Amino acid sequence: QVHLVESGGGLAQSGGSLRLSCAASGTHFAISSPMAWYRQAPGKQRELVASIAGGANINYADSVKGRFTISRDYVKRTLYLQMNSLKAEDTAVYYCSTRVGSSVVWGQGTQVTVSS
Repeated sequence: QVHLVESGGGLAQSGGSLRLSCAASGTHFAISSPMAWYRQAPGKQRELVASIAGGANINYADSVKGRFTISRDYVKRTLYLQMNSLKAEDTAVYYCSTRVGSSVVWGQGTQVTVSS
């Protein structure tokens, strides 16, 4: 069974930075598996923010390109999302996710609030 636990959310000012972490655990889980960050703002659908697969297959939503960076630490089994130049519209609950077989595993989410 795979467990994902996000942390690092909080309140930031517009133009500021935050770094989210997603610690992964599970006997049969490989941190090298494809993983992703999603976010969901109030009243909106959950949307993909960034994804990483293998060593160099990285994709970003157009709205965060040039501002956010996804990365992972294989030793710590942790996925990161470095968020710079934050905007009020980045306010949302951020989730990390991965796929195990045919199932999608989600963390519990971490709230990011950006004040303008």
